[in-house]
Amino acid sequence: MKEELNSSSLDYVEELYLEYLQDPNSLDSEWQEYFKNYIADSQTKSFSANFEASSIFNPPAKAVGSSQSATDLQYKIGMLIRNFRTRGHIMAKLDPLGLIVNQTPQELKLEHYGFDENDFDRIVESGTMSGYSLKEVYERLKETYCRSIGVQFMHIDDYEVRDWLQKRMENSLNRLELNHEQQLRILAKLTEAVVFEEFLQKKYVGVKSFSLTGSESLIPLLDLAIEQAAEQGVVEVVLGMAHRGRLNVLSNIIKKPTRQIFREFDDADAQAYIGRGDVKYHLGYSQDITSQVGTKVHMSLSFNPSHLEFITPVVNGRVRAKQDRLKDKKRQKVLAIAIHGDAAFIGEGVVQETLNLSELEAYRISGTLHVVLNNQIGFTTTPEQSRSSFYATDIAKMLQSPIFHVNGE
Repeated sequence: MKEELNSSSLDYVEELYLEYLQDPNSLDSEWQEYFKNYIADSQTKSFSANFEASSIFNPPAKAVGSSQSATDLQYKIGMLIRNFRTRGHIMAKLDPLGLIVNQTPQELKLEHYGFDENDFDRIVESGTMSGYSLKEVYERLKETYCRSIGVQFMHIDDYEVRDWLQKRMENSLNRLELNHEQQLRILAKLTEAVVFEEFLQKKYVGVKSFSLTGSESLIPLLDLAIEQAAEQGVVEVVLGMAHRGRLNVLSNIIKKPTRQIFREFDDADAQAYIGRGDVKYHLGYSQDITSQVGTKVHMSLSFNPSHLEFITPVVNGRVRAKQDRLKDKKRQKVLAIAIHGDAAFIGEGVVQETLNLSELEAYRISGTLHVVLNNQIGFTTTPEQSRSSFYATDIAKMLQSPIFHVNGE
């Protein structure tokens, strides 16, 4: 009898079902057996769905043993890549002392996305990672963003800037290709910086000094930056910095004669500086140097007061004046470099004021290269007691500028 039923018989079957619910014995044995085995639900007594409801907030579980679909795989890989660009700096090895042990964020783990070994060899099609397997993509992301250089740039609103940075870093794994001559130059500059500090410590025992020890890599960094600027047409560089490392910069970057620096250490002209304290750390100097490409670059380290950060707006003002005098409307011929301590950069309000003014038409100089030396202690204060932000440079995210965190060792 049931074989003769079709969709038009639904009303008839529903009526029989209701009768079955009221009195199963009112139906013949064949219908009783049918409803008992296939329809009647002793718990719900309804025709409700026999599967668990799902939605975008409660997605169905992945079947055991099934692999990710191509669309699902690409979507999750896109999220993985974006999270590395945003959060990869958390995993970067930035502390030479090993005092900070960073935990890997969940969103940077493959298991967070449900990937397993079956997915590792699948090919990715996503921008700079196209053509690589999932396993290779994961390793490349860690090499780019989690090695000894951490990068914060996803706060930049301009897509073209972000895209340029992504391609530049991810295609090279954030490594700079240096030829043999460049490597020797870096070694020479690093050696000069170390020898200078060691000589001062041995020659002037017990004399108050603001050493660059531990951050000697600042010297080759400045040297390479100035050389690169010269190649791009910069004719003047104005630097500003506080006390730490100042003499090293004067000697090895500005080329101030070391004889003159040591004479100031000896207080040979003490009577001329009575009441001026550690005067040698306040003095500036200017000099013309010749770059490797043969161009003349005028170098100037600004005179500095005892205040740690007042020199930063002074440097910007000097650069703006020089640009105006050179009729440099594109503001590409004079470079500003400001060197800070980490505690002063986040702790002094003048830094925020300078950053805030920097993009206004009346103050714009087309950017400043800021170098923050992380001492891991601000005079006598540890980082966790001196700032609420994770990094001392977090204040710089108010501008559309990338921030690179570099392990100086």
